[in-house]
Amino acid sequence: MKVLKFGGTSVGSAQRMREVAELIHAPHLQRRIVVLSAMSGTTNALVEIAGLLFAGNVAAATANVETLRQRYHAVAQELLPEPAVADEAIEHLDQRFQSILDLTSAPLSADGERVILAQGELLSTLLVHRYVTRILGRPAVLLPALEFMRLDVDDEPDAAYIREHLASTLAPYAAEQLFITQGYICRSAQGHIDNLKRGGSDYSASLIGAAANAEEIQIWTDIDGLHNNDPRIVKGTYPIRELSFDEAAELAYFGAKILHPSSVLPARQHGIPVRLLNTMQPEAPGTLISAKTGAEAIKAVAAKDGITAINVKSSRMLLAHGFLRTIFEVFERYRTSIDMITTSEVAVSLTIDDATRLPLILDELQRFASVEVDENQTIICLVGNLEQDAHGAANQAFAALKDIAVRMISYGGSPNNISILVHTNDKTRALQALNAGLFQR
Repeated sequence: MKVLKFGGTSVGSAQRMREVAELIHAPHLQRRIVVLSAMSGTTNALVEIAGLLFAGNVAAATANVETLRQRYHAVAQELLPEPAVADEAIEHLDQRFQSILDLTSAPLSADGERVILAQGELLSTLLVHRYVTRILGRPAVLLPALEFMRLDVDDEPDAAYIREHLASTLAPYAAEQLFITQGYICRSAQGHIDNLKRGGSDYSASLIGAAANAEEIQIWTDIDGLHNNDPRIVKGTYPIRELSFDEAAELAYFGAKILHPSSVLPARQHGIPVRLLNTMQPEAPGTLISAKTGAEAIKAVAAKDGITAINVKSSRMLLAHGFLRTIFEVFERYRTSIDMITTSEVAVSLTIDDATRLPLILDELQRFASVEVDENQTIICLVGNLEQDAHGAANQAFAALKDIAVRMISYGGSPNNISILVHTNDKTRALQALNAGLFQR
């Protein structure tokens, strides 16, 4: 069994859907589950519709639904040239859009919003399945993800439930080779429609791969693997051919947009390789993520914006037992994760990427310490096999940043990561300087 996930740009038009249909029928593939995202732009449109309904602007929301419906009608008619097939598909598409319109008669609830956001994946899988089975005449089973994807009471994926219910959903189709299902969407522990948050189709693929004991999980996007630096900012980047699970997880968390930060975890737990491939260049080798790592000390650089740095200083900290615990408990109470941390005899500096509860956090911290806050910060993450940094790659990185004002450095806590905090205004210069200092010879 293999699991193949295709992102929004990979199914972003009728032509792209046709290309995906050919890729999933390549002769070398065995039994496989294909996980699809919503067509590119759809989730943003659904978020906007939900926002309009929350604001009470039913007329604008209804108009947006109609615009989106017409877009899907056009795609269906282009993708499905047989009128009877197109008409049948459009009828089912309209049922999905009606489920959104049904929510306009009363104030929108959080549950209603999640119903709206689920429609994108339901629409894309319907279209691709109809094309594969009715136009190409190839066998394929449409698996409803809502029958086996579920969260637990802590809003984390319920791995045992997913494994059990995926197996029972597949059981009637022992002779079938191709299955198509939705990414991103799931049910809550209470059985309501829910989701794995933005970018969650990668996570779906990894969870499904783990549940199915897959041989490999493939993530198909519009770029040929994880690059050694941000190609939007730095010229001459190149795809990394091999990464360890830990290296890939660090890059995903710290800004590599091609991969959802949580998607590596189920694959790593079950030892399932993850291959990142390019729908537009299917012959490209992409990036293989596995338990193996190469010898390179630093393989890639990524950047994470939207960081807030907090400096907590107290004259009572010197040798004060439990001071760090007291600080961490404040952040735990407000469910705010810490990314970086450095300490001295009298101060602790740390960073967060979610400032939603910052005023409440500061109010508590200021009861026992003086606090300084620096906003608009960026974490530059250098990822590789730093256990084997025998040639001073870390020194090369710091030398490359000699003209950049560095706010914090975290080095040694992980064998795969050096984190450097800079002001966001310096991010571009920092990425370019690191590219020149580390990767250009």
